[in-house]
Amino acid sequence: MSHDLPPLNALRAFEATARLNSVSQAAEQLHVTHGAVSRQLKVLEEHLGVSLFIKDGRGLKLTDAGVRLRDASAEAFERLRTVCAELTHSTADAPFVLGCSGSLLARWFIPRLGRLNADLPDLRLHLSAGEGDLDPRRPGLDALLVFAEPPWPADMQVYELASERIGPVMSPRAVGFERFENAPANELLNEPLLHTTSRPQAWPSWAQQSGLDAKALKYGQGFEHLYYLLEAAVAGLGVAIAPEPLVAEDLKAGRLVAPWGFKETPAQLALWLPKRAADGRARQLAQWLKNELRQAD
Repeated sequence: MSHDLPPLNALRAFEATARLNSVSQAAEQLHVTHGAVSRQLKVLEEHLGVSLFIKDGRGLKLTDAGVRLRDASAEAFERLRTVCAELTHSTADAPFVLGCSGSLLARWFIPRLGRLNADLPDLRLHLSAGEGDLDPRRPGLDALLVFAEPPWPADMQVYELASERIGPVMSPRAVGFERFENAPANELLNEPLLHTTSRPQAWPSWAQQSGLDAKALKYGQGFEHLYYLLEAAVAGLGVAIAPEPLVAEDLKAGRLVAPWGFKETPAQLALWLPKRAADGRARQLAQWLKNELRQAD
């Protein structure tokens, strides 16, 4: 006699038959045939080495062993149903916690948050800001919205939303703006450029794709985070570089201009979530984000 648990399907067939006192009703509840239930009951009896039912007229009657297993299985399956219902309920009620950079949160997400909540009311989105320290593998975070280059981590499900496009931006009120308004891109080689330590590759990447020598770039004031860099550009302190979605509202409002447009980089704006924690809400959010980014084009 084996000390391993019997097959789950056999236990389910037994529990339903014992509870309903009918093979036919058990088959109906389990959405299988009468013969399938009978076969599972036989598998269970062979596994345990005991008889669980005896014939009683046209029906079945539990043996003493069957009574013991009925009581134990009924309690176990009821506990499982309760816990599964609680888990389903808690997942449905829990907020979906999305991590993203503070600049992405402030400059792109917050202006659209009202629309997202109206379109996806059941999502109950909660936003968590951070700079390079957010990891959806850790408890407390369901997904991460990030600009990054493939290849993607093997343990992540990644929804690619849009290719990253970056470009120089400045305030039309900045000193010397007239000099840049219709100038070629190489005019920037004489300018001390605003930059950020969180994206040191941004200026060299843009320069390379614009046919400029990245080594000839000159750097001026540096900022720890992209959000501060863009605030400095809006304040007229110089020329900064930024992903297009993060300055879209400033460009529309005329607070910033992009005299040389934007260049596509190898990076993607993508939604990351652990494969072990696949959540249907992430797919909904990814589709909404993709549509929102497409409308902005």
